[in-house]
Amino acid sequence: MAMNIGKTLRGVAIVAASLLPLLPQPAQAERIKDLASVQGVRNNQLVGYGLVVGLDGSGDQTTQTPFTVQSIINMLSQLGVTLPPGQSLQLRNVAAVMVTAVLPPFAKPGQQIDITVSSMGNAKSLRGGTLVMTPLKGADGNVYAMAQGNVVVGGAGASAGGSSAQINHLSAGRVAGGATVERSVPTPVGQGPFVHYELNTSDFGTAQRIVDAINREMARDFGPVAQALDGRMIQVRAPEDPNARVAFMGRVENLDVQPMKLPAKVIVNARTGSVVMNQSVNVDACAVAHGNLNVVIGNQANVSQPNALSGGQTTVTNQADIQIKQDAGALQSVKASANLADVVKALNALGANPQDLLAILQAMKAAGALRAELEVI
Repeated sequence: MAMNIGKTLRGVAIVAASLLPLLPQPAQAERIKDLASVQGVRNNQLVGYGLVVGLDGSGDQTTQTPFTVQSIINMLSQLGVTLPPGQSLQLRNVAAVMVTAVLPPFAKPGQQIDITVSSMGNAKSLRGGTLVMTPLKGADGNVYAMAQGNVVVGGAGASAGGSSAQINHLSAGRVAGGATVERSVPTPVGQGPFVHYELNTSDFGTAQRIVDAINREMARDFGPVAQALDGRMIQVRAPEDPNARVAFMGRVENLDVQPMKLPAKVIVNARTGSVVMNQSVNVDACAVAHGNLNVVIGNQANVSQPNALSGGQTTVTNQADIQIKQDAGALQSVKASANLADVVKALNALGANPQDLLAILQAMKAAGALRAELEVI
C-alpha cells in the first residue's frame, strides 16, 4: 500500500512539473541601473584623422586622393624627412582613415579604450595595416587620447584575372585597447546633497515605482530620500562623503523595480517592410479588404517579309499586349484582440505580405480599429 502511494505522489509531482511552463509567469523585474542613468554620467565621442601604413598594395590611389599625399608629406616633415618640391608620390601601402572612439565616464589618464578605424579614401582593404599615432579630439577641440596599433579587419578578399571574392567588410577595422587616455573629463556625481536619476523612457508610473523602491530600501538608514520631479527625473538625497555616496548609489542602482507597461506602439519601416509591435497593442473588430492591381505591358516586334521579285520592302510592325489583373479583395473579418498573440494571428489571417501590411495598418489606424500609436520610420 505504501509503495502504491509513493508511485501516485511521484506521478502527481511529474504532472505538476510539466504544467509549470503553462502557468502564467510573474512579470520580470528590472534593476534601476537598466531603467535609468545618473545625470551627468555619460560617454563622450572622440574623433581623429590618421594614416594606416603597411598595407599590401591595397591602399589609396594617391592620384585620386591628394589629401593622403599631403598627410604623408606633413608626417615625414615632422620626422625630419624633407622631400624635394614637386615630388610626385605613388604609394599603394598607405590609406587615410578616420579614427573614432568612445571615452567612457570616469576614464583616467593611462586607461586604454577601443577604437574604430575607417577608410575615407579609395583603399581596397585595411587588412594587415598599422595605424600611426593619431590624436583623438573631443567636441571642444582638445586632445583626450592618442591612438596607435595594428588594425584587425574581420573579413578577407582576393582578386585575380578580373575576378574577385570578398567576405565581410574590408574598409573598416578595430584596434582593441588602441588608444590611451591622456586627459580625463570631469564627471560630477550629483550636485550638492542630491543625485538625479533620469529614466531612459519617460513614464510617471515607473518613476513612482522607483521612488517607492528607493524609499522602502533606504528608510531604515536614511529615511525617505527620493522624490519624482516629473515623469523622467528622480531626485535622491545622498550622503556627501564620496565613499559613502558611492556605496549608497551602488545599493540604489541594484534595486529591482517592475516597470509599467509601455504605451501601445507599432513601428513600421517603409523601406524594408518591417513591422514591430509591443505587448500593449490591441485591435478592435473590423473588416478589411485588400487587393493588388497589376498592369503588364508587352511589346512584340513582327517582321513582314515580301515575296520574291514582288518589289516590296521589309517592314517591322509592333504588336502591343496590355494585361490588367486585379487580385481578389474580398472582405476579411478581423476579430477584436486583446493580446499580442491574437493580434498577430488576426493580421496573418489576412494573408498580406509585409508591404501590404503597411497600408492595412495605416487604414486600420485611420478607422480607429488599431489601438496603438503608429510610427513610420
